[in-house]
Amino acid sequence: MVDDIAFAPQVTVTKTLPLLGYGCTELEIHFLQIKHTAIGVYLDPAVVDHLQTWKGKSGKELVDDDEFFEALATAPVEAVIKVVVIKEIKASQYGTQLEGAVRDRLAAVDKYEEEEEVALEKVAEFFPTKYLKKNSYFTFTFFASGQAEITMTMEEKEQSKIRVENANVVEMIKKWYLGGSRAVSPSTIECLANSLSTHLSK
Repeated sequence: MVDDIAFAPQVTVTKTLPLLGYGCTELEIHFLQIKHTAIGVYLDPAVVDHLQTWKGKSGKELVDDDEFFEALATAPVEAVIKVVVIKEIKASQYGTQLEGAVRDRLAAVDKYEEEEEVALEKVAEFFPTKYLKKNSYFTFTFFASGQAEITMTMEEKEQSKIRVENANVVEMIKKWYLGGSRAVSPSTIECLANSLSTHLSK
């Protein structure tokens, strides 16, 4: 449970992925921390094979290790990130945040070319100007191939979906959620660090 939003213990894409991390994003409004979205991260358990360098490390050690989260975000395994609205928001506001974060990350590593710009614009346009009520959600499905799909579900009905094929854009969307100290939700990163520390000690 995050706030009062429950995440299923697993989801199925081409295989069953367990819930390995969860948390929320918060906004500060008039000095109050307002929970904004709840986040659930589902990962192929095979991700542990790509993280063996960190075997035996505690969650406390992993949480500050950006190299660990770099390896996590770039591991060629299936992942699903479900983002559930807690506080009503315009979908386009969310899209603008995502677009800005991804563009900055691409520019920082000199990968923001025309192809990335076109792909990112399409992603931003996918988020409409309508308000999303509480419990609406986005599902980001990352495939082992390096492509991704984003689905928007409102009032229990799947509204629309978009495929993202530009590998650089896909990587930076994933890093917005899984990118260690620069990720959008510190509580999700802390939860993933503790959970993966446990999986790595088995």
